[in-house]
Amino acid sequence: MISSPRRRARLAAAGLVAALALTATACGSDDKKDDKADAAASRAAKDKGSADGRVEIPGDIADQLKKHGIDVDDWKNGAWKNWDKDKWLGDAKDFVNPVIDGLWKPERMKSAKDPDKTISAKDAAADQGVSDPAPEPVDAKAEKTPYHENAAPVGKVFFDSPEGSMVCSGTVVTDPRHPGKSNLVWTAGHCVHAGGSGGWYRNIAFVPAFNDLGKSESQLSDAASSEIAPYGQWWADWASTSNEWIEGGSETGGAGAAYDYAILHVKPERGTKSLEETVGAALDVDFSTPEAAKAGTMGAWGYPAAPPYNGLIMYKCLDRPGRLSLSPSLPTMYRIGCTMTGGSSGGGWFRVVDGKTRLVSNTSIGPTDNTWLAGPQLGAGAEQLYNMMSKEYGGK
Repeated sequence: MISSPRRRARLAAAGLVAALALTATACGSDDKKDDKADAAASRAAKDKGSADGRVEIPGDIADQLKKHGIDVDDWKNGAWKNWDKDKWLGDAKDFVNPVIDGLWKPERMKSAKDPDKTISAKDAAADQGVSDPAPEPVDAKAEKTPYHENAAPVGKVFFDSPEGSMVCSGTVVTDPRHPGKSNLVWTAGHCVHAGGSGGWYRNIAFVPAFNDLGKSESQLSDAASSEIAPYGQWWADWASTSNEWIEGGSETGGAGAAYDYAILHVKPERGTKSLEETVGAALDVDFSTPEAAKAGTMGAWGYPAAPPYNGLIMYKCLDRPGRLSLSPSLPTMYRIGCTMTGGSSGGGWFRVVDGKTRLVSNTSIGPTDNTWLAGPQLGAGAEQLYNMMSKEYGGK
């Protein structure tokens, strides 16, 4: 694979960056200060509760756990760490994610690993007549700080798996039935569900504008929660992914890769203000697959965590999308040159439509040499999932 960066349409790329930055201006500075104060107070209260050793589980969630044969008291005392395959909840209707206050402390977030989804060179080269030549690598560029002014909708998704704490990326998206008050986050299916060999992950939470000032590991050695999570932690009270990912997803993407997308509905740490109101931004989702495929430039944003990155800094790649086909029986995927590694999974892909930035895909898979990324085309199935989340959970 050629190692020199591809020459890109710089004007289109500049427009993409400008449009994304503009979405971050909806919140006034006074609101941001109030939100940060509220989040800090909430974190302090949660830390105190955690120190007392209590895990509070609402009655409706406790009933869900009991329905699946899970002892609520055991769960409260740490049984959520146990991954019994016979009780690993896998079906679409089985998602349960009770909040464990104080779990995602700064050190735990910094130590979370990436759920790397790489495919072999042989699989990546599987040309079924619709794959374009592999793109030349595009060096990932660090996003400007503070992130809440330049890429406000972007953040990190944390979760627990049988292998330990994991991290992905995610994007705040609009809720069509609750304009201006969205609590929806777009990410990858493999960031919420293990696919055909497992079930739902646990303790899923979203942190918008993670490490807002882009500080280094040494600078964050004794960082307060407000530096790591300036807008607090938003726990998912529901998640949805495609049935194709649930049934066919695998460690290398598998047959589910072309459907590797998910939507979270999250709830605030404190008060009633929505995620969109809190961060001041949310992006519309573009489901016009044929039109989106003609895009001159797409941009992928995320927090790569595998070497040479450490997951603390937000990066982006801008490139002209090509097509990747893993099988003639599967939809083609978008593919761009990008050197971001695992941890960027689930991060949004954006394009500018009539001067407005829209989410058009998310990072799913890449090769072992980290020279490109591929993401699913968002068609009718993705739109149906999105509308269902808005209708069934948006108002909660």
